[in-house]
Amino acid sequence: MAKIKVNELSKELGVKSADLVELLKNTGSQVKGYSSVLSDMDMNIILEHFTKLYDDGTDVYEFMKSLCPVKVEEPKEEVKEEVKAYAEKKAGAPVKEAGEKPNRNTEKRYVDTRANVVDLSKYNDSEKIEELAPELKDTVTNKQKIKKGQKNKMQQQKNTFVPKKEEPKKKEKLEIEIPDEIIVSDLAERLKTSVNDVIKRLMLIGVMANVNQAVDFDTASLIAEDMGAIVTKEIIVTKEDVLFNDTEDAPEDLLPRDPVVVVMGHVDHGKTSLLDAIRETNVASGEAGGITQHIGAYRVKINDRQITFLDTPGHEAFTAMRARGAQVTDIAILVVAADDGIMPQTVEAINHAKAAGLTTIVAINKIDRENADVARVKRELSENDILIEEWGGDTVCVEVSAKQRINIEGLLEMVILSADILELKANPNRKAKGTVIESRLDKGRGPVATVLVQRGTLKQGDIVVAGTSVGKVRVMTDDKGNKIKEAGPSVPVEIVGLSETPDGGEIFFAVDDERAAREVVEARKQKIKDEAIQAQSAVNLDDLFAQISQGDVKTLNLIVKADVQGSVEAVRQSLEKLSNEEVKVKVIHGAVGGVNESDVMLASASNAIIVGFNVRPDGGARVAAEAKGIEMRMYRIIYDAIDEIEAAMKGMLAPKFREKVTGHAEVRQTFKVSSVGTIAGCYVTDGVIQRNNQVRVVRNGIVIYEGAIDSLKRFKDDAKEVASGFECGMSIEKFNDIKEGDVFESFTMEEVER
Repeated sequence: MAKIKVNELSKELGVKSADLVELLKNTGSQVKGYSSVLSDMDMNIILEHFTKLYDDGTDVYEFMKSLCPVKVEEPKEEVKEEVKAYAEKKAGAPVKEAGEKPNRNTEKRYVDTRANVVDLSKYNDSEKIEELAPELKDTVTNKQKIKKGQKNKMQQQKNTFVPKKEEPKKKEKLEIEIPDEIIVSDLAERLKTSVNDVIKRLMLIGVMANVNQAVDFDTASLIAEDMGAIVTKEIIVTKEDVLFNDTEDAPEDLLPRDPVVVVMGHVDHGKTSLLDAIRETNVASGEAGGITQHIGAYRVKINDRQITFLDTPGHEAFTAMRARGAQVTDIAILVVAADDGIMPQTVEAINHAKAAGLTTIVAINKIDRENADVARVKRELSENDILIEEWGGDTVCVEVSAKQRINIEGLLEMVILSADILELKANPNRKAKGTVIESRLDKGRGPVATVLVQRGTLKQGDIVVAGTSVGKVRVMTDDKGNKIKEAGPSVPVEIVGLSETPDGGEIFFAVDDERAAREVVEARKQKIKDEAIQAQSAVNLDDLFAQISQGDVKTLNLIVKADVQGSVEAVRQSLEKLSNEEVKVKVIHGAVGGVNESDVMLASASNAIIVGFNVRPDGGARVAAEAKGIEMRMYRIIYDAIDEIEAAMKGMLAPKFREKVTGHAEVRQTFKVSSVGTIAGCYVTDGVIQRNNQVRVVRNGIVIYEGAIDSLKRFKDDAKEVASGFECGMSIEKFNDIKEGDVFESFTMEEVER
């Protein structure tokens, strides 16, 4: 028997294929789709359904038979009699008894689906159609033509057939993951909506972002939840996550460690002197002006116990450095001078200690002075939420004198006691992790970093990543200069072998995979480059206020170079605080070392001013700066840099004097003369060296001394000046530490009109 498909039969019947499929599926048929082949049972089901549907008098049986000839085996005669009786009734003739009508609900019908061509021409007569099936006289099919102009009543009745539909399922909420930051277009894609829709919703909450801009997690999740989505935080596993093992340690793996103590307080209240007393060394005498400008880390042994001390600067310009010290320490010694009391920087130190959750010990210093007022200090402490034990609080207070070495032991005992209460622990049996305290460039050893190990054990030969610096630990020394092979938790060490000086405060990790470590560092460097700002018009301090007033300058870009990383951070922090509503001060680059040509190139590309602190530009930098019109400002005192730039922003910059460099001479040889000191045999590389000039000694780009020329000679004769290309002998007033390779830079101060 030839088979017929669902879509073929649907065309013949003038109904939708979907209706037939649904009808069959509801009766348990195996039909899957429109192109499925109908079985005999399927045809019977369809026939049974339509003959029931039109039992109002329409002879669908004959119509169905005309489309798909029906082969009725049992009871064939009864069906014919029934159809005949129905036709006579419609014609008005007397109905003959045809016996008991068969039960159509139970009788079996078989459909012959052979591709027979049925001659329907006999039905073209409208009268015959009306006699057999009046309601179907307007039906038009592919194989049957009816008179034109008549309505298709079959189609109308077919439309009354509404398949039983299942109740619609509730639409499930969309679940999406959003990272810390996401591009607007990516957010729209995850929400399965248009970018315009997302941008409109962002605008409604006050966020102006275009299709390629990123929004943070909170903003993106707010938009997503407003659209009915369920949001979860996307955890992105980066190369850094894989490389750096930063999992928490199990309690059973933790062992006791030494405390790390930071000494904080106002400038000139005796912090460094107190450390001198503890270490029995004299650091203060080596500091310029008696003010500590570099962070140091020291180990002190007290009654068979080790304590690590961090020395932080006290001036407000070094807030960032002091905060960095507070982040890596356990106990803070707050030094307050008995004669000065609480000062603004003292309050800042208190706030840093509180923010870092440090146990604070107050050391009231200088109690040996005549105008010391300890009671006033204690009262002022209470006014700043520091209540000492003597007054019913929980803060230990110790009265000391750093210079007279009074009660130093008592202070250290309180440190040990506080450490015991804290029960400090760490796991030494894993790869090291810690913080960079300080870094500098050493002429002989290269980048040198002082680091504090906080977890694990750092070993010689380990691969270390710190910021954009990576390298193998070639040499490791302790705070006393002794070479060591490993350092555990709470131990500060100097390491040599990094590719560059890392920023102070950077977290360092010891890792196993050197190749992966270098890939991570390169990715970090590329990110920094991508964030570099684009070039603007030239700017200098002399006409800065005029450009700001005209609206030409919205951002003042600065490049900071200094002798040590701590100073870079301090200068950056201080200068960026000068930002106001009209102009933003932005340090786009800061590094250790002298100003070089690449710094000038960056300044040219980003329209920046170069600020040097205790460093000098090399020859290439000077030539490039002059050619490109880049302004370089060199300072020895950080406050001068802050005051000058602030004055320029306010339109008050009018210096009376300006430095003019007259020449440079390179030290080729040194001679020791007992009655005179060190004589430098020099070669003048450029300009003119004059007898009455000031001179600064520059070693590896770092200014190590500044003073006057004591003597200037050509051979054995005194000389007033020596020009470029000639040799000379030179000595410097009150300075004998001259080495071969040093550069003498001579300069004068010339008056500048206001």
